Amino acid sequence: MTRNTIRLAILLGVVAITGIIAIQAYWVKRAFDLESQRFRQSVVIALKNVASQISNAYGLSDIENPVEQLASDYYVVNLRTPLDADVLEHYLKNEFKRLDLNTDFEYGIYDCDTDKIRYGGFVNQNFENDDREIAILPKTDKFLNYFGVRFPKREKYLTQNLDFWVMSSFITLIVMAFFGYAMFIILRQKRLSEVQRDFINNMTHEFQTPISTIKVAADVLAQPKILEQPERLKKYVQIIKQENNRLKNQVEAVLNTAKVSKGKIELDIQLQEIHSLVSEILESTKAELGDGLVLKLDAERTSIYADRVHLLSLIRNLVENAIKYSSKPIHIEVSTENYENGLMLRISDRGIGIPKEHIHKIFDKFYRVPTGNLHNVKGFGLGLNYVKEIVKAHKWNIDVESEVGKGTTFIIKIPQS
Repeated sequence: MTRNTIRLAILLGVVAITGIIAIQAYWVKRAFDLESQRFRQSVVIALKNVASQISNAYGLSDIENPVEQLASDYYVVNLRTPLDADVLEHYLKNEFKRLDLNTDFEYGIYDCDTDKIRYGGFVNQNFENDDREIAILPKTDKFLNYFGVRFPKREKYLTQNLDFWVMSSFITLIVMAFFGYAMFIILRQKRLSEVQRDFINNMTHEFQTPISTIKVAADVLAQPKILEQPERLKKYVQIIKQENNRLKNQVEAVLNTAKVSKGKIELDIQLQEIHSLVSEILESTKAELGDGLVLKLDAERTSIYADRVHLLSLIRNLVENAIKYSSKPIHIEVSTENYENGLMLRISDRGIGIPKEHIHKIFDKFYRVPTGNLHNVKGFGLGLNYVKEIVKAHKWNIDVESEVGKGTTFIIKIPQS
């Protein structure tokens, strides 16, 4: 699947999901508005009936439009006579039960003597009285004698009556989540495919070079006259040995990373002397780089617990990585120092550095930092992933400090307690 095809699929999917969400939101709002309108009509009918019943009880004529809505959850009802709270509550409960308005409400009666609404009480959805803190109900100047009713849980009541729409919205969210996850998997597989392709290309190139060199050396050794030139014979035998070791190291790097990624790595933890290990592993590098390799082994407490083989591979990987990404003249510094309860191993270079946006990715398998115009950098993208896994297996910590154009420092903190 090409990159443009993936982008088109994502775009169409986003458009489709956006349309579904918009339609769903529209119908949910419509359903809520209809339910709100039904609730209002039921409340108005109930309050009209209460006003009519009170007027009949007191021998008064009915008022044509006694109900006034002052807010979405608050109504006032016009009366021509003062009213007792218990009588009002009785009528309200009866009417609300009859019209299935099973939600909390509170009511109050206007007192003209105090010019305030006298709080009547709070009735829950089961039409039982609850002791609540006295609430202040808003007044109005439209009527002389009136009572007010407020529904504090109106939105909750309306939402409870939208079960179908809540369920459909939930299903829509599941579809969205599935789409997002599917897009994530597609992009991840695409990235893995590209990474694996680059890995195979790099591996082929890396293996092809020593194989070609060994073939050339073998052809030279196959010539009869080579026996008459012992120095030349020795030189080509050494070339074959070097390239063979190079192939061996490359194969081991791939196999070690495979073992680490499958969790099959086994550590043989023994007490090690870090300075002797560093000197051992860097002996050949010292001969190659000369003054370009600087050792500052200043740690006084040098004993650590580690797997010797993997620790040697870890140091070798970091040093080779530093050399690989350094321009000439190469300058590599390996140092040790003690901190409060451990030992700190630093491997620094003055190479091309790592941009900040790539630092958190350099330990990912197969990941290689783009090097711009620097095309002679080879490798599988496995070395730092192996380093990270070995550090993790030992329960150590590794940090990276880098600045583009100035170099990179890898810091490994090894507890000694």
